[in-house]
Amino acid sequence: MKTHLLVFFFLCFCFFNFPKLSVSLSPDGLSLLSLKSAIDASSSSAAASVFSDWNDNDPTPCHWSGISCMNISGFPDPRVVGVAISGKNLRGYIPSELGSLVYLRRLNLHNNNLYGSIPDQLFNATSLHSIFLYGNNLSGSLPPSICNIPRIQNLDLSNNSLSGSLPDNLKNCRQLQRLILAKNKFSGEIPTGIWPVMENLIQLDLSANEFKGSIPNDLGELQSLSGTLNLSFNHLSGRVPKSLGNLPVTVSFDLRNNNLSGEIPQTGSFSNQGPTAFLNNPLLCGFPLQKSCKASTGNQQDTQSPSPESDKTRKKGLSPGLIVLISAADAAGVAFIGLVIVYVYWKKKDSNGGCSCTGKGKFGGNEKGKLCSCACINGFRNDDESEEEEETTTTTTAERGRGEGELVAIDKGFTFELDELLRASAYVLGKSGLGIVYKVVLGNGIPVAVRRLGEGGEQRYKEFVTEVQSISKVKHPNVVKLRAYYWAPDEKLLISDFISNGNLAECSSREKWSANKQPFLDNKNPNCKGNGPGLGLSTRMQSEKICPWRRQTLEHPP
Repeated sequence: MKTHLLVFFFLCFCFFNFPKLSVSLSPDGLSLLSLKSAIDASSSSAAASVFSDWNDNDPTPCHWSGISCMNISGFPDPRVVGVAISGKNLRGYIPSELGSLVYLRRLNLHNNNLYGSIPDQLFNATSLHSIFLYGNNLSGSLPPSICNIPRIQNLDLSNNSLSGSLPDNLKNCRQLQRLILAKNKFSGEIPTGIWPVMENLIQLDLSANEFKGSIPNDLGELQSLSGTLNLSFNHLSGRVPKSLGNLPVTVSFDLRNNNLSGEIPQTGSFSNQGPTAFLNNPLLCGFPLQKSCKASTGNQQDTQSPSPESDKTRKKGLSPGLIVLISAADAAGVAFIGLVIVYVYWKKKDSNGGCSCTGKGKFGGNEKGKLCSCACINGFRNDDESEEEEETTTTTTAERGRGEGELVAIDKGFTFELDELLRASAYVLGKSGLGIVYKVVLGNGIPVAVRRLGEGGEQRYKEFVTEVQSISKVKHPNVVKLRAYYWAPDEKLLISDFISNGNLAECSSREKWSANKQPFLDNKNPNCKGNGPGLGLSTRMQSEKICPWRRQTLEHPP
C-alpha cells in the first residue's frame, strides 16, 4: 500500500512540475534579448516602458512591444518578421545577434540615440527587405556585405555620422528601390558603373555629404527614378552631364551648393527644372539661371589669356608723348561730360517752370520754396499741395526703378519676401514670346503663378508701373487677380494667383456636355453674364504684353 502511495505522489509531482520545466524561450526571443541588453535602460523613461514586457521566461516573443510575428510553413511556432522601436531616444548599440533572425523582414530603429558601427553580421538576416536606421549617431563605413541580402528594397541611413566611400558592390543590390544616405560624412567620388543595373531604383538622395569629383554620366540611365535626384550640398565639380536629360520628365534635380561649372544642358528633363535646382554654383550659366554663358566665357578668356601686345606694352612702357596725349583726351572727356550735365540740369530746370534747387522760383512765381525744392530734386514740378503726395510716391518708385529691384505687393493681405520667392521650387508651366510662366509654391504652401517678362529699362519703368496699377484695379470673375510685381533693370516679374483645372481654351472649345448642362460660353446661360468684358479686357492687355493671366487657367465657370 505504501508503494502505491509513493507512485501516486511521484506521478502528481511530474504532472504539475515537468510542463513548467519544459517551457523555454524560442531562439528568436533569445536573439531579441540581446537588443534589450544592448540598450541602456536608464537612458530614458521610454526605454524602461518599451522593454517592460520582454521577459526571458516567456515561450515566445510575439506579444512583446514592437515585435511582430508570422506563421512560417515547417515551423510549429510563429517566427519574428518585424522589429519596430523608433522615436524612443534609446541609447545603446545594434547587437550582431539580430542577424540570427533569419525571417526578419523589417528593422525599424530610426530616431533614437544608437551609436557605434553597423555590424556585418546583421546582414546574415537574408529575409530583410527594409532597414530604417536614420536619425541616430551611427558611425563607421557602409558595410560591404549589405548587398548580400537578395531582397533588400529600402535602405535609409540618413542623418547619422557614417563616413568613407560608397562600395562598388552596391551594384549587387539589384532590387533596391530607395537609397537614402543624406546628412552623413561620406566622401570620395560617386562610383560609376553601379547605377545602370539598379533598374528598380525610384529614389536616390546623396545630399549633405562630402562627395567630390564629377557627376557620373550613367546616373541618366535610372529610368525608374521619380521624385527628386538630390545631390545638393556636396563638393561636386565639372559640367552637368547631358545624360541627366534622359531621366523621366517627372524627376526634379537638386544640384545646389556644389562647384559645378559650364552651361546647363537644355535637353530632355532639363527643360522642366527651375532656377532653384542650380543655385550656389558660381560657375554655372545658361537657362534657367539669369547668367549668360557668353559673358562668363569672355571674362574667363580675358583674365586667363592676355594678348601679346599687352605684354609688350608692359615691358616697354608708355612714351612721354603718349602719356600727354592720353591726359589731354581724359581732360577733354571730363569737360564734355560736365557740359552735358550742366545742359541737362538747366533744361530740366526750365521745364519745371523756373523751379530752383535752392528753393527759389522765378520772379513773380510760386512762393512755395520748400515744395519746389523737393520737386526739383525728384525731377517733377509741384503745382499745388494736393498733388504733393502723388508725385512724391511716383518719384520714389522711379528712384527704385533706377536702382536695385524691389518686390511690391498690390494686395496688402498677400505678404511674402523676395528671398522666399527666389528660394521656392519653381516649375515651368509654359513659354511664349511674352516670357516664361512658372508655378511657385511659397513657404506657407500657397501656389502662385510667376511670369518672367524679361529685361526692363529706365525709360519704361514709369509706363510699367502705370500699366500694372491699372491691371490691379480690374476686378472681374473671369480675370485672375494680380497679387504683386517686381521690377529691376534686368528683370520684370508679375505674380498672380495660380488656378488649376483646365484653361479657357478647353472650356470654350468643349463640344460634349451632359444633357443637363449648357456650354460655358452659351449666351443663354445666366452664369456667363459678364464674360465678354472680361475676355475683351484680356485681349487688350495681351497686345501690350502686360497680361499676367495669359496661359493661366480658370478653375470653373463663375
